[in-house]
Amino acid sequence: MRKSVKKRIFLPSCLCVLLPSALCKMYICFTVIAGLAILSFFFLRTRFPYLGEDCAYILRSIKLGFRLIKYKKVKPFYSVLDCFLDAAKRHPSKIFLHFEGREYTYGEVDKLSNKVARALQAEARLKKGDVVALFLANEPSFVWTWLGLAKLGCPAALLNFNIRSKSLLHCFSCCSAKVIIASSGEIQQDVLPTLREQGISVYLLSEACSIQGINTLSDKISQASDQPLSWDLRANVNIRSTALYIYTSGTTGLPKAAVVTQERVWAASFIQAACGITSEDIFYVNLPLYHSAGFLIGMVGSIERGNTIVLKRKFSASQFWSDCRKYNVTVMQYIGETMRYLCNAPKKDNEKNHGVKFAIGNGVRTDIWSEFLNRFGDIKVRELYAATEGNIGFINYTSKIGAVGRVNFVHRFFFPFTLIKFDIEKEEPVRNSEGLCIEAARGETGLLVGKVTQRSPFVGYAGNQQQTEKKRLRDVLKKGDLYFNTGDLLRFDHMNFVYFQDRVGDTFRWKGENVATSEVADILTMAPCILEANVYGVKVEGHEGRIGMAAVLLKEGEDFDCLQTYKQVVNYLPAYARPRFIRIQPCLEMTGTFKMKKVKLVEEGFNPAHMEDPLYFLDTEKKMYVPLTEDIYRAIACREIKL
Repeated sequence: MRKSVKKRIFLPSCLCVLLPSALCKMYICFTVIAGLAILSFFFLRTRFPYLGEDCAYILRSIKLGFRLIKYKKVKPFYSVLDCFLDAAKRHPSKIFLHFEGREYTYGEVDKLSNKVARALQAEARLKKGDVVALFLANEPSFVWTWLGLAKLGCPAALLNFNIRSKSLLHCFSCCSAKVIIASSGEIQQDVLPTLREQGISVYLLSEACSIQGINTLSDKISQASDQPLSWDLRANVNIRSTALYIYTSGTTGLPKAAVVTQERVWAASFIQAACGITSEDIFYVNLPLYHSAGFLIGMVGSIERGNTIVLKRKFSASQFWSDCRKYNVTVMQYIGETMRYLCNAPKKDNEKNHGVKFAIGNGVRTDIWSEFLNRFGDIKVRELYAATEGNIGFINYTSKIGAVGRVNFVHRFFFPFTLIKFDIEKEEPVRNSEGLCIEAARGETGLLVGKVTQRSPFVGYAGNQQQTEKKRLRDVLKKGDLYFNTGDLLRFDHMNFVYFQDRVGDTFRWKGENVATSEVADILTMAPCILEANVYGVKVEGHEGRIGMAAVLLKEGEDFDCLQTYKQVVNYLPAYARPRFIRIQPCLEMTGTFKMKKVKLVEEGFNPAHMEDPLYFLDTEKKMYVPLTEDIYRAIACREIKL
C-alpha cells in the first residue's frame, strides 16, 4: 500500500525534475484548471440540477429557430409539403405509414397524393386558395388527400367526424369551404339539403353511392395520373398563408376554426425535433388526425423528421403494447385519458418488453404518470402545454413528474409571456388603480397570457371576429399592449417548472375533447321540458378532466322527461359532450352581469347525499336518464359503472 502511494507522489516530482520549467508550470496549471472544472461541474450540478437538459434543449431550440427564419426568407417558399417531396426523392422505398397490416412508402404516398390532386382538379374544379373540408377518420387516405390538396395550393379544414348536424353545418360556413371530402358512411343525410342550398359539393371516398347529391371520388382517384403536379399550382403560398383550419371549442359557443398558417405548421412540426426524435424513430399515432396533436405534432412532425408512422384508427389499450412490439415503435403519443387507460389495463408479464423511448402528449395526472413509469419502464415522458390557436407553449424536457413545461430565458425572450392575477368569481383579470393587470408572484396561480408580437402572432378564428377579439387582452402590463388570453390558470415554481392548474370560462375537457358549455346548453333547451340550462364540468375521482353536468330549470308545469331529454342529447351531441348528470333546480343563480354562476355548482359536484335537488344520470344501457341514487354514485366512485 505504501509502495503504491510513493509511486503516485514520485511521478509528478520526477516530472518536475525532468521536464523544462515552462512545461512544469503548464502541467500544474492544467491540473489546477481540471480540478476547478470538476469542482465547478459538481457545484453547478448541485445548484442547477437541470443545467445539462436546459442547455441541450436551448441549443436545439436555437437551431430550429434559425431554420424557421431561413424558411421565412427563402424564395420560393419552402413548405412542409416540399420537405415531404424531398424525403420521397431521397428514400422513396422507406416506409412512411403502417396501417392495419399494410405498408405505404414515401414514394407510394407521393404518387397517391398526385392522383388525389388530379382527380379533385378535374372533378371539383379546385383552384389555388379554395378551402376543402376533410370529414375523415384516421386512415391513410387522410394523409394523401391532405398532401394532394397542398399540391393544389388549397387549405384544408379538419373536421371532427364526431360532430353532428348544427355543429357540422356551422363548421362549413365559418371557413367558407365549398367542397367536403368524407369517409364512407360518415355524412348524415339530414344535412345534405342544407349543404346543397349552400352550394357545397360532397365527395365520398367510395367507389359507389346511391344517395342523391353525393359524388364518389375513389373511382376517379384510381383512374387519375400519378405524375407530379406543377409547382405553379401553389406558387401563391408563402409563410403567412393559411395552411389549415383546425376546430377548437375555445371558451364558448360552437366550434371555432383556428387559422393555422404555414409558419405555425412548421413551428408545431419542430416539437418532435425539440424532444430529440430522429429520422430513425417509429412514431405511433393513435390520436385523431383532426386534432393538432395527431396532425401537427404526430403526422407533420414525422414528415419533418423523415421517420415512419404507425397509424391507428383509434386508441386501443388492449392492442397498444402488442402494436408497439409488432412495429418496433420508439415514440408514442398520449393524452391523459389514454395514459390512464393503459395503467388500468390488466397487468401482464412482458409489459416492459418494448422499444418505446419517448411519450409525447399532454394532460396526464401526476399519479398516473408515476404509475406509468413504474409499470412500463424508463420512458421519457415529454408533457406539453399548448393551444392550437395560441402563441405560447411549453415542453417539459426533463424527468420532472407533474410539470407541463419549463421556463428559460431564451423562450421568454422570443415569446414573451406572463402570469397575471385572475378573479375566479368574476371570471376576469385583476387590475390595479391604473387599469393594468397585476403579475402573479412566483408560486402563485395566475392566468397565462402571451404577448402578441411579429414573432408570436395571434391570427384568430376564421369568420368569427367577435370570438377572436375575446381572446385578445389589452393594457396588460402597459397601456396599449396586446396579449393572447389562453384562458388557462398555471403556476411557475421556484425551479422554473410550469404546472397546469385549471381552465377558466365556459369550457371543460372530457375524453381528450374540449366541450363548449353554451353549445350543450343550446341543445338541452331544445328538449320540450327544459326552459334554461347551466352546463359545467365536474371532477370524477380517478378520471382525467371534467365530465359534463347541467343544472336545469324546467318549464312551468313540466316534469323532467328522462327519455326525451336522452334522445335530444344523443341525437345532437357527440358522446364526450353529453351531460352525464342533470340537476333540477327551482331557479338558476346569476351574477351581477347576468352570467350563470358555475363555481359553486362545480364544487358541489354530483353526490346525492350532499344536496336536496333531484339528480339524474345518463344510463347508456337503459338509454334514458335515471334518478341518481347513492348506489349509482358508489358504483361510479368504485368504477363499476364506466363513464
